[in-house]
Amino acid sequence: MNKEQHVDATVNPVKSVSSIWFIPFIAVLIGCWMLYYQWANQGPLITLHFESAEGLEEGKTKIKFRNVNIGNVETISINEAADGVIITARMSKSAENILVEDSSFWVVTPKISLAGVSGLSTLISGVYIEISPGLSKQARLEFEALDSPPVTPLGTPGLHITLNSDDQFAYSKGDPIIYKGLTVGQFEDIYFNFEERIVYYNVFIKAPYHKLITTNTKFWDVSGLNVDLNADGLSIKTGNLETLLTNGVTFDVPTGMEVGQQITERDYFDIYANYELASDQRFKQSVNYVVLVSNTIRGLKVGAPVEYRGVLIGHVKSTNISETNQNGLFSDDLKIPVLISLQPGRVGLPDNEDGKQLMDQQNTLWIHKGLKATLKTGNLLTGSLFVELQHFEKQTLDNIQTYAGYTVIPTVTDQFTQITEKLGVFIDKLNQLPLETTAENANKTLNEITNMTKDFQHTSQSLNSILQSAHQQELIKELNTTLQSLSTLSHSYSADSDAYEQLEATLKTLSDTLYELKPLLNQLKHQPNGLIFNSGNNNKLVPKKHKGDK
Repeated sequence: MNKEQHVDATVNPVKSVSSIWFIPFIAVLIGCWMLYYQWANQGPLITLHFESAEGLEEGKTKIKFRNVNIGNVETISINEAADGVIITARMSKSAENILVEDSSFWVVTPKISLAGVSGLSTLISGVYIEISPGLSKQARLEFEALDSPPVTPLGTPGLHITLNSDDQFAYSKGDPIIYKGLTVGQFEDIYFNFEERIVYYNVFIKAPYHKLITTNTKFWDVSGLNVDLNADGLSIKTGNLETLLTNGVTFDVPTGMEVGQQITERDYFDIYANYELASDQRFKQSVNYVVLVSNTIRGLKVGAPVEYRGVLIGHVKSTNISETNQNGLFSDDLKIPVLISLQPGRVGLPDNEDGKQLMDQQNTLWIHKGLKATLKTGNLLTGSLFVELQHFEKQTLDNIQTYAGYTVIPTVTDQFTQITEKLGVFIDKLNQLPLETTAENANKTLNEITNMTKDFQHTSQSLNSILQSAHQQELIKELNTTLQSLSTLSHSYSADSDAYEQLEATLKTLSDTLYELKPLLNQLKHQPNGLIFNSGNNNKLVPKKHKGDK
């Protein structure tokens, strides 16, 4: 039996950690680094408050700036008051600088209006949220979203002003501001003051046109097509093609005014109905007078011109002022008072208190010397009236009348009214004439004249027949006499009569004379100068008788 062989075993120490575990460890480190990178580079989470989430979807709706994606909507929920929605959105790291106090958010959707078409790209890409960065340095993460995009982005160079109007015309956000046909600004916000009952509009004028806004700038309405029929005639005005579809306002410094100082910060301006009203605002002072009209004032409107020899010097201020009547009844000689306002600045006088006093003194002197007021028709188509002042030197006035504390300017009727009155008197007198009796007598006279005319016509026909008959008889008598004379003459020259024999002898004598002249005629035929010059040929040509000659 062999002895067992013993072999010593080598014992190696076992490693506690296997190298395969390095792979998941490295993966964990990469994951942690990715989480840290994601956390360190992700943008802030913001909260937006909207009235409605129409068109918005969680995880899909984008937030854009200049058409670049800078955020994404994560959640949409209803607020506690249930009057709106709350949207949370994750913004990119690059958007942190634009999330400031005055930044604005709104939803971009397709929109078609009178001002134009916008948001058509959302028909393909879908609805998204747009951001407009503010100018503030204060960061903010919660915002009240706008219902519509702002008219003017923040930071746009120009001037913000406020317009106000208590008239019937109104404007909407985005309506244009026009200057000489160019769109230079827009309406931004609208606010109605219930206490003042005035509408205020915040307006933005773009650079460089904002330099045109001065202390003497006036604004007036140019909405649509303005057709005005007044005492001056027919006028049609409009701003540009855009204002034909929407409302609009234009501005300028009225003719004759100084430009004034440039406005550099927000200021307030009134909106007038037209240029004429805006231009009138440069005349601050006025003197009021009363015109007592004895005839109708139909067609005379407030604002109608008051002219002196065709020059505009004022306007009609009121047509319904009244003074208490002692009897409380209308009298036969009642005159309608019309209040007119004359402006010293229009006649070259100072536009201040001194100018008012000078005009009042001058007009008082003129009234004494025959200054009169007349209502005249300015437009036959509309019947609009205006007040004209004229001098009538032969109609001077000693005492000046007052009415309700105002100096009264006497009135005279115009020529058209005088003609109308005279025509009315003539028609009244014509109506008083016995026209029916006169018409009957005229009819009888006409009938008698008609019968007389018929009798005269018959008499004329008979006379004509007699004259024709007499004329025919005289003509026949003359014709017979002529025929008898011809017969006598033909009998005198008949054969065997003395006249016939005498005529025959005369003709024979004439024939013999011609025969004797025949040689001479032959010589002249062959030698035309033979009667003057001698040809030397003494031979006399003796005519020979031809056979048959006797």
